[in-house]
Amino acid sequence: MNFVDELKWRGMVHSMIPGTEELLSGGKMVTAYLGIDPTADSLHIGHLCGVMMLRHFQRAGHKPLALVGGATGMIGDPSGKSQERNLLNEATLRHNQEAIKAQLARFLDFDSDAPNRAELVNNYDWMKEFSFLDFAREVGKHITVNYMMAKDSVKRRLNGEARDGLSFTEFTYQLLQGYDFLHLYRHKGCRLQMGGSDQWGNITTGTELIRRTDGGEAYALTCPLITKADGGKFGKTESGNVWLDAARTSPYKFYQFWLNVSDADAEKYLKIFTFLTQDEIAALADEHAGDPGRRPMQKRLAEEVTVMVHGRDAYNAALDASQILFSNNAGEQLRRLDEQTLLDIFEGVPTFEIDAARLEAGIPVLDMLAVETGVFSSKGEARKMIQGNGLSINKDKYTDPNGTITSQHLLNGRYILVQRGKKNYFLIIAR
Repeated sequence: MNFVDELKWRGMVHSMIPGTEELLSGGKMVTAYLGIDPTADSLHIGHLCGVMMLRHFQRAGHKPLALVGGATGMIGDPSGKSQERNLLNEATLRHNQEAIKAQLARFLDFDSDAPNRAELVNNYDWMKEFSFLDFAREVGKHITVNYMMAKDSVKRRLNGEARDGLSFTEFTYQLLQGYDFLHLYRHKGCRLQMGGSDQWGNITTGTELIRRTDGGEAYALTCPLITKADGGKFGKTESGNVWLDAARTSPYKFYQFWLNVSDADAEKYLKIFTFLTQDEIAALADEHAGDPGRRPMQKRLAEEVTVMVHGRDAYNAALDASQILFSNNAGEQLRRLDEQTLLDIFEGVPTFEIDAARLEAGIPVLDMLAVETGVFSSKGEARKMIQGNGLSINKDKYTDPNGTITSQHLLNGRYILVQRGKKNYFLIIAR
């Protein structure tokens, strides 16, 4: 597998320093790194393109280094941002690092004896004892202020795009990242840095520092920033980031994000976020063109990415959960759902609260639906719907207008799902 060719047809190459392609096709193992600032204890899908680059790199026989920016995470990168980042303490950064490594292990081989096994490095380990005077002497003197000011990330912040300008702390970020490259060049034989296109200025500062200090040759390769066809920001929903951690974004919601991408984005995302071959993706595109309503590209995309991030069992559970709304006999599936997935599926439906203690003795169903809650405006309306076979409790048809609702009906010990007709859902919560 030729690494650069693989990235090119997938649309994952934005810029390269001349000579990068020759370096990677020379038949020798190359060491490269990609940096991630540990601002949270989970990656989100905005990180995925970079992570996929590392995985393609390892699959091509090269050695990936995943750099967790414990030091730079304490400072904040001005690239692509209009506000300064909140600074984190060391304990938080270490916690975040370990959580991120566990997630990266789903994508990269850290544990084998292969010469190209991945390594996790943390720039805090070599920066924490580095005094300001040492930094000024060993790094600062090699890069001029003129050179630093010319970077787009700096110019944009200084030209009034940011209300508060650019702090000295953030101004030094490109030197710190440049020194990371120099350190890994010296100690790990690293000759290539990869990242998003917004990192080009920081990365090339590193190649320049290596050239000026050690007379060495180093290279850069960036991927485009992922966009949506409608111009919206990729990876953002109304509730915020789509995280890889199941506790932050449930596998169901994760699956739904990919399932609901537009036709215009689906083929592009299949190339970037899966390992399907060119022929497989072309076949899916043809199938989609023949019957867009079946959405084969989105379904396969959602399957591939969910399995890769959360595993096959979580994908199957998300698939089952997705079918609950469209099934009239999904009671058993509903009872198997965890609480978060249940709430995710029925997010936004009207809710009512009842006293959990009253359910122990039982509440007549008509009272539950028309007195204790507002599912129906009257008992007569509720009775008529039940007799017409139009009411379901927890996705099971409810046919007895004289029946009783008890704590035995509770899902996850707290919830009762009422379906009125085909499309009207209500969630009753026992407190």
